[in-house]
Amino acid sequence: MTNNNLHNLMSQMTTEQKSLWRIENHYIEEAGSPEERAFWEEMKEDKRAHIEELKNLLKENI
Repeated sequence: MTNNNLHNLMSQMTTEQKSLWRIENHYIEEAGSPEERAFWEEMKEDKRAHIEELKNLLKENI
């Protein structure tokens, strides 16, 4: 694997984790409607899945 590719995976992992933290700690509780809360809850699960995929890719390539 190229060093740049490894950097890209690690950078995206950081981005996804920061986004998940904001969703869990701010966005859900600040949602203005049940529909918005549902959107953030779904986004939270998507972020968790992406983080897991990135974790597996990193494990395979480190």
